[in-house]
Amino acid sequence: MSKPSPAGRPNIFPALKYQDAPQAIEFLTKAFGFERQVVYPTDSGGIAHAQLKIGPGVVMLGSDAKNPANPWDAVRMGIYVYVEDVDAHHARARAAGAEIVRPLAETDYGSREYSVRDSEGNLWSFGTYYPEDPA
Repeated sequence: MSKPSPAGRPNIFPALKYQDAPQAIEFLTKAFGFERQVVYPTDSGGIAHAQLKIGPGVVMLGSDAKNPANPWDAVRMGIYVYVEDVDAHHARARAAGAEIVRPLAETDYGSREYSVRDSEGNLWSFGTYYPEDPA
């Protein structure tokens, strides 16, 4: 179920893919002062999903999984935007002729989301996942 983003908190998050995500996390924390918020490793030693924070900002990242069915595996960076009503947002994008590259669907991590390309081919995802500190 969707909830409003906390007042004064960002709802737009850069999302990065790395060939060596564990090393990237080490570098980003050591060199730039990011703090690990959450890190979910894969069985193969990669990173399924991680969130690093600095101040009120968060970046999301993961390992390049080389899955041709997933548009996120074809790019190094995209943008994820939390929206409260993803169904209405999806309908608006479709009506405007946006290229939907990952259909609106429920995910195994509790989000409802879709991915789309903008007018110059950049990858965007919109959904109900809001990166927060785990309880």
